[in-house]
Amino acid sequence: MDRRSVLRATIATGATATAVGAVAGASAATASAPKRPVRVHILMYPGVEEMDFAGPVEVFGMARGLGGDITTTLVTVDATSPVTATHGTRVEATGRWSPRETNLLVVPGGGYRRADTPGVAYEIQRGVLPAAIRAARRRGLTIAGICTGTMLLSAAGLTAGRPCITHHRAADDLRAQGGIVTDARVVDDGDLVTAGGVTSGLDLALWLVERQLGAALAVQVEQVLEYERRGTVWRA
Repeated sequence: MDRRSVLRATIATGATATAVGAVAGASAATASAPKRPVRVHILMYPGVEEMDFAGPVEVFGMARGLGGDITTTLVTVDATSPVTATHGTRVEATGRWSPRETNLLVVPGGGYRRADTPGVAYEIQRGVLPAAIRAARRRGLTIAGICTGTMLLSAAGLTAGRPCITHHRAADDLRAQGGIVTDARVVDDGDLVTAGGVTSGLDLALWLVERQLGAALAVQVEQVLEYERRGTVWRA
């Protein structure tokens, strides 16, 4: 039985199920999760990796198109829009930084090895984004890091002592900074959700659709996108 069939069986019977090669420990609780509105803000900055934000934008947008109560806004802290991403794509990010108006803040990754060019390493050195993320923490807000976006969360002090994951090339740094690096594609520690490198953002977004809006909608999104989730979701 493939993973989608397992999820359908879970929805229909309410039995606990394990998704083969994808979601570990998916259960009836996921299928019947409270359907409160999801207000996603995706943090944009110069040097952000295209796939890290475009994958979640597609997943969340498709979930909305299929009837999910979810909206997505691209926001900046102090960058001027349009933002120029890693490979030169210019993206309008007209949303204002307003973390009290979101319940899901997504932080994509970007260039990490050089601090003299736009990207994550530059933003860590500059300090503005880590400070803004640190100040955004509050009850009811889930913060998600994709790829090296998790390193921005680490710089903000969010990952120390907590299960988390990042791109494999940054994992040693994450561990050295106190994160409990966990070998999974997506790591869900409640109000902190992180994903591995680049394409893992698709899996993180699909998992959050399932967690917040139900497995049935997540399966529909997968079917329309013709994408099946990879790896394991580790849950606290």
